[in-house]
This record gives sequence, C-alpha cells and structure tokens, in this order.
Amino acid sequence: MRTVYLDNNATTRVDPLVLEEMLPFFSERYGNPSSMHSFGGEVGKEMTLARDRVAGLLGCDPGEIIFTSCGTESDNTAIRSALEANPDKKHIITTKVEHPAVLNLAKNLVKKGYHLTMLGVDSEGSLDLEELKASIRDDTAIISVMWANNETGTLFPIREIAEIAKSRGVLFHTDAVQAVGKIPMNLSKLPVDFLAISGHKLHAPKGVGALYVKKSTPFRPFMIGGHQERGRRAGTEAVPGIIALGKACELAQNNIAEENESVRFLRDRLESGILNSIPNSRLNGHPTERLPNTVNISFKFIEGEAILLLLNEHGICASSGSACTSGSLEPSHVLRAMGVPFTFAHGSIRFSLSRFNTRDEIDFVIAKLPPIIERLRSMSPYSE
Repeated sequence: MRTVYLDNNATTRVDPLVLEEMLPFFSERYGNPSSMHSFGGEVGKEMTLARDRVAGLLGCDPGEIIFTSCGTESDNTAIRSALEANPDKKHIITTKVEHPAVLNLAKNLVKKGYHLTMLGVDSEGSLDLEELKASIRDDTAIISVMWANNETGTLFPIREIAEIAKSRGVLFHTDAVQAVGKIPMNLSKLPVDFLAISGHKLHAPKGVGALYVKKSTPFRPFMIGGHQERGRRAGTEAVPGIIALGKACELAQNNIAEENESVRFLRDRLESGILNSIPNSRLNGHPTERLPNTVNISFKFIEGEAILLLLNEHGICASSGSACTSGSLEPSHVLRAMGVPFTFAHGSIRFSLSRFNTRDEIDFVIAKLPPIIERLRSMSPYSE
C-alpha cells in the first residue's frame, strides 16, 4: 500500500542530502569538537559551517545561534532566561493558541508565583494588537508569541509584535518552529530577542534544534556545565544532528521559493478540492495569512479520529485537531480559542505538506476523502 504523508507539521522525512552529509559523523568523523587535537578540531570546523548555514536561513549573525536538542528546549531556555535576567519582573504574556512547549511552561511558572496573561484570538486565529498593548505592565518580563500556529498555520504579525515589545522595554520571544524554512526571515532587521527552531520540522532528524539570541539581549543559560556553545549551553554537542540541521537550513533557504509556489499550489488544490466536494466543511485559520503548507478543515457532526482511521486504511497520514484522547472529549485548545462551533471542532483534520509531496498524492486524497466523510455521517445520529 502506498503512503501519502501529509503530516509534516508533526515531523518531516530527513532529506536524503541531509542524511548523506551527517552519516560520516557517526563513524569516520567522530571526534569531539572541544578536543585540542586536529581530529576533533576538524569536526569543530564543520560545526562552524553548520552554524553559518542556520544563520544564513534566519538572516542573523552566526554568533547569535545556540544549538539545542529541540524546539521545546529552545522555548524553555528563552523564557527562563528572560525571567532570570529580570528577577523583579513577574509577568508573562503569551497567547491561548501557543504550542504546549510555551503554554504549559507558562502555566507551570504561575504555580511558582508568576503572573500570566493569555491573549485571545479571533475566528481566523489572529491576535488583537490593541489587546496586546493594553496587557503590558511595568513588571512584564517577556512576551512570547509563536510565528505560525502549528494547527492552523495562521501567521502572526511578528514585526509589529516585536516592535510593540521593544517600545515598552519588554523582551520578545517567538516559537518559530513551524515557520522556519517555509517563509523568508531576516532577523537582522527585526527586534526579536529570542527565536526557537526544531530540526525535524524542516527535514533534519529529531533531537536537534537551535535558539537565536540577539546580541544585545541579556542571556542566562539553562544548561549549566562545560564551556560548549561559548558557555551558553553546556553538554557535548550532538554533532551529527548539528551537521544535519545546518544542511537542512541550507536546503530550506534554497527551496523557499518552491515552498511558497509549488507547495502552496498543492495546498490550495487540496483545500479547494475538499471544500468544494464535501458539504458542511469549513476552513480553520486565516484564509491568506497562513503557512504555505498547512490546511486545517473541520467536518460537521463527525470525529476527527474516525476520519484519520479511515484515511489510514488508504495509507494517508494526517492529524486531528482534536485532543480526544484518554477519554477526554475536549477539542483542540486552538480551535476552542478561535470559537469554532462544537459541532465542527471535533471533526477537524490538519493536512500539512512538504516539497516531497506530489500532485498525484493530492488528487488521491481528494478522491478518497469524500466517501469517508459520507460513510461516517451516515452512521452519525447527529448528521443532517
């Protein structure tokens, strides 16, 4: 059975060119980059190249890049650093639609005495910047707003948010895990203090990420120990992953135009094919200000998990916007924040594409999905 993989916001395949570049660092080139001998020193030079490649994609100085294990570590490091650098400030601002790496950390910090403001979103998942301005207090330590939502793909106005934060003397962090490599960035021209990325979202392996820290931003390390990463992140570097992340960033930079043309074309074809052929379906997220690879659609009166199970029988991989696990009947926190009607919220499916998808795969999904929805609705006691 063929596999049609449309779950790239969950994880991506490792690009063959990335795999080829990282493999020698498991065997032939296994030196420790912190060693004094040339065998390790040569590995250190390759790490420098990887750092340059990450910086090239982000439009920043290589010295502003810290390698981490994942996006979650990067998010945690940034937020905790901001709080530690400003011990008298106990207020955090974020949104109701953040990834758990930010949202659950913020909620955990409330238990330790911090104050939290969670900004709402409108029906398209967009922020009200006036609400943001009104939420900033004298004791606000950090504002954390994701660049692109992982469920709907909705893009946030990062420049405007960062400028608001800067004008009030507040540090700004963005979880850009879903956005990096999909839309152009130039951090040298943005007042962003911290930015988190994750390798496995842009065709590098799992287990490697990076944190951008602007040169002028006060920083307190999360990992304490050795001198690695110029004392900013202790621990022997995961060299193969770092090499892979560097190559993936180079390829992403070279493929930005394709991401925003070819991948967007396939996404739009899938979106229109579904919405035009299936009644009582609706798009979740902003219609235009959205990642070029992401479409989230809800189907009235049916459960997303049931749709996924039947898609899986055809080898189609997607994900549900519903958190109906372990007996919970609560839909996605993102869709709830957007005010998606309950009858739609449970039946949401996210399709997320990559440059490895084809038109034939998209047409295959468009052909298979309508009978699945019709079958499930015929069994639903609530369908019209």
